[in-house]
Amino acid sequence: MELFFQQLLNGLTTGSVYSLVALGLTLVFGILHVPNFAHGAFYMVGAYVTLTVMTALGVHYWVAIAISALVIALLSILTERLVFSKLGTADPLSLMIAAIGILFFLESFAQYLWGTEYQRMFTPYGDTVNLFGLTVTFQRVLIIIAAVVLMILLHLFLTRTMTGAAIVAMSQNRDGAFLVGINANKVAMLTFAIAGAFAAIAASLAAPINLVFPSMGNLVIMKAFVIIILGGMGSIPGAILGGYILGIAESLGATYISADYKDIIAFVLLVIILTFKPTGIFAKGVH
Repeated sequence: MELFFQQLLNGLTTGSVYSLVALGLTLVFGILHVPNFAHGAFYMVGAYVTLTVMTALGVHYWVAIAISALVIALLSILTERLVFSKLGTADPLSLMIAAIGILFFLESFAQYLWGTEYQRMFTPYGDTVNLFGLTVTFQRVLIIIAAVVLMILLHLFLTRTMTGAAIVAMSQNRDGAFLVGINANKVAMLTFAIAGAFAAIAASLAAPINLVFPSMGNLVIMKAFVIIILGGMGSIPGAILGGYILGIAESLGATYISADYKDIIAFVLLVIILTFKPTGIFAKGVH
């Protein structure tokens, strides 16, 4: 039973990272209405920026994360302005090809700038703590706490502010948002900035218990796509719940079935859930 709860806690850690990535992907999907493959590259670059700032400037871990979140938010805005806004309402295939192009460019740039070798990120929170009889690194506890705090802040922003309401309105009906005077360009830029910041924070939180390398975002973004399909395309509660379902399923599956099949579990879950509920767990739409 102790092993079960240990793996459940590990699953919550992984699920927290998945949920943060899926939330950003969900927000952007509400604007583009196509999957943004470049989101995985933002995740990867975010980890590298945090690592570089910590090692080159010697700043504290949390300061490095804040800088990384700001840098990736600006990078996200830049790609939205230079690429996606130029394509406008182009067919979805063109938008997807553009996103894949950004992914390949950023991954190649990372290989050129930081190399192809795996790198480890060290933080002040590598010590283990005893939590309800379970031994766990403090970093894993921080991941769960930070993810929950960010989710609550995002919920309050979307439900309690006019800007958040504008994002929700635009995701539900872009043409209607134009008609009531919402500035679509500003909303799109802000949405991309939030999504990029979330990706950077998620990568920076996860990197100390994993490794940093140029293709680290590829598998994560594929699982994020599975999550937003499971939760319901464009649904924020679905992205959160789907992330935790997948994280826990992977952790328990790796323990009680086989670690070799851990990465397949996401797609098995996708088939099972969509067989019984083709629209996903929640209804479509950011809410």
